[in-house]
Amino acid sequence: MFPELFKIPGLGITLWTYGLLIALAFILGLWMTAKLAASDGLPKNRIYDLGLYIFASALLGSKLLMIVTEWDDYAGNWRRIFSLDLLSSAGVYFGGFLAALITSVVLMKVWKLPWRKTADAFAPGVALGHAIGRLGCFAAGCCWGKPTTSAIGVRFTEKAHELTGVPIDSALIPTQVIEMAANLAIFVFLLWLRKRRAFAGQVVFAYIMIYSMARFTIEFWRDDPRGYVLGVSTSQFISALLFPISLVLLIYYWRRREPGKFPSKTTEAAAQAS
Repeated sequence: MFPELFKIPGLGITLWTYGLLIALAFILGLWMTAKLAASDGLPKNRIYDLGLYIFASALLGSKLLMIVTEWDDYAGNWRRIFSLDLLSSAGVYFGGFLAALITSVVLMKVWKLPWRKTADAFAPGVALGHAIGRLGCFAAGCCWGKPTTSAIGVRFTEKAHELTGVPIDSALIPTQVIEMAANLAIFVFLLWLRKRRAFAGQVVFAYIMIYSMARFTIEFWRDDPRGYVLGVSTSQFISALLFPISLVLLIYYWRRREPGKFPSKTTEAAAQAS
């Protein structure tokens, strides 16, 4: 709703709401991750390094998938791929998620970090950061929803239309706010689950499964161009793939768990306190 916070007089520099919230999302998400990782005995310095690489790869992956899903626009004007227009765009979340996932697997292997245990520490921070990032989408006007006459409908500004092309002739479903609320609920649930997990990987696989369901549903209300595969949006297609994979992994590691072998330090501290 407010894509531009203010301009610095005389310098022509604009502080964009979206950019500020993305920076805040990264800082708070990484802080949360480092805190959870340290409670599991993981090296905090390595977690910070890993977070920086994951963030960079997520940005790149989100842009690459956006180019793929909007190829008709970029193929006719390939110079846009190297323009500020691409850098200022939001990108596609799942592109960033998959790129970050691949990066994490490679770097954790190189740095000898246990992937499932480390990913468990990252999952709540990712959900928190994503929630804040969606608030940035709402401020910028991207990732908009379908027209609605209901009370929840919102109208975006002329400035948002100039930046993202969001329609301003009717009220739209605030899908950005809906997804922000979904991610906050997932964040709270993951913190709860983490204290009760029975095996390494339970938190991250639960995150992938639950977010896939939420995203698949929210996509029905979205109305921005984002590409289609087999009759569904790109994000719905990826969600439909990730859900069964994460469910199978949850069942597999649940059956292989050793009861009592995986209490987290936070759980042990709570037990001692009681």
